[in-house]
Amino acid sequence: MASVCFYFQVHQPYRLRHYTIFDNGGDYFDEYKNAQVCQKVAGKCYLPANRLLLDLIHQHGGRFKVAFSITGVVLEQFREYAPEVLASFQELAETGCVEFLAETYYHSLSFLFSPREFAEQIDAHKKIVRELFGQTPRVFRNTELVYNNDLAVAIERMGGFDAVLAEGADHILGYRSPNYVYRPPNTRKLKLLLKNYRLSDDIAFRFSNRGWREWPLHAEKFGQWISAVNGNGYTINLFIDYETLGEHQWEDTGIFEFMRYLPAEVLKHPDNDFKTPSEVADAYEAVDAVDVPYFVSWADIERDLSAWLGNPMQHNAIHELYNLERIVKASGDPDILASWRKLQTSDHFYYMCTKWFADGDVHKYFNPYDSPYDSYINFMNILDNLRSRCNVAAPTSREPALVASLT
Repeated sequence: MASVCFYFQVHQPYRLRHYTIFDNGGDYFDEYKNAQVCQKVAGKCYLPANRLLLDLIHQHGGRFKVAFSITGVVLEQFREYAPEVLASFQELAETGCVEFLAETYYHSLSFLFSPREFAEQIDAHKKIVRELFGQTPRVFRNTELVYNNDLAVAIERMGGFDAVLAEGADHILGYRSPNYVYRPPNTRKLKLLLKNYRLSDDIAFRFSNRGWREWPLHAEKFGQWISAVNGNGYTINLFIDYETLGEHQWEDTGIFEFMRYLPAEVLKHPDNDFKTPSEVADAYEAVDAVDVPYFVSWADIERDLSAWLGNPMQHNAIHELYNLERIVKASGDPDILASWRKLQTSDHFYYMCTKWFADGDVHKYFNPYDSPYDSYINFMNILDNLRSRCNVAAPTSREPALVASLT
């Protein structure tokens, strides 16, 4: 038996407007740019991809299944800028073949800095998933697949979760395969589902690379790779950004046609099927514990935290941000709280990354700033203004002004 577990991450940050030390308002976010990007990606990815998945579910009589983790911040943007996209996800939810996972509402790194904020964001995300899709998530996926043993323990203590997702990095698996179900140490029932990064990245990154020895990748070939797992694993966890379909891999690469024919190729083998993450957790027992004492993620070749915390700018920005938690929440101002939480989105720190080696092109592609330094200064200008607003709202919690510094 080889079960294919497709999980798609859907996310767009609230992009910041150009903000200088001379600005003095609380309008930190570029509404025009956010609407423009949301509507562009809706046309290239979300709407055609959702139509395709719906067709495939009907075509295969419910045997084709997928899962999504959709951040709270992009759900807010769908409501405001692209309600037809939200409606198309709701139509998928109604099929009973689509599972929605839990994550941090603001796609944040809050687990690293504030357990309280982390828990509050998960609760908020579960609430909006129930409201919009009628599901209570049973599987947790942390921002950018950031994971370690402590996170698994925290998720189990929250209750209600059967499994957590993580990157199947070689340095944590050793000789073992990501195609089995595992368990985190020091947990009782929680299961650990690990991404098969080689097969996932064949779709997400290598699909259109003409220099790749397997190019062009057709559904028939990929289906054979899936079937080859039979007898050597339970599940092939294909975890990718949803924007792969049509945005990162453009339509003219053949990515939609690949996805159109892939389910039929997988299901040709009588022992193959598709399962959602919770179905995988229900169907298969854990074969071993996987010890992950240090943080892993699905980003870059290092698969660590360096995409967001790899230089002094990033460390300074994110520590100053979370240092504001007390006065933000003491202010009692919902607008201040909402802005502070939107600033937690991991993308803002990704834009400050200075790694320009093997992963440089990826970072530059996603960065709206001319340089990581511009991103840092812009972010710190906004953070300084936010602190000033907190001091006005709650003067007894007055804090010193921020200084954009690398020291």
